[in-house]
Amino acid sequence: MITKQLTAKLHVAGQITADDVKQAAAQGFTAIINNRPDGEEPGQPPAAEIAAAAKAAGLAYVHQPVVGSNISDADVGTFARLVAETPGKILAHCRTGTRCTMLWMLSRAGTQPADELLATARAAGYDLEALRSRLAR
Repeated sequence: MITKQLTAKLHVAGQITADDVKQAAAQGFTAIINNRPDGEEPGQPPAAEIAAAAKAAGLAYVHQPVVGSNISDADVGTFARLVAETPGKILAHCRTGTRCTMLWMLSRAGTQPADELLATARAAGYDLEALRSRLAR
């Protein structure tokens, strides 16, 4: 499992497995946010499987399915609330980590400059320049 750090509290990753959940616990994560809808692609582990692995590892787990091409303000608000209210180090995952990064960036819009958010995303391997206009709103 490869994670990418956005903040001291929030890391993102692509799709994780039940074995990755054990690794996340060993790395000090205390919570997992799954931003991937079930059934998005064949072979994807269902959210219930990851939730069970998280529970067994003593991690908090939230399934917040979001469609990457249609991230709503409500999705952003929910993600911001989850990050703010969840103690400890959080691992958010989706198919590639891009959707989670987008949610984080949009949740920080207005509190951090767009250039700073885009630079953090770039440093993590995500070119999200297409979000610049939405970040400026």
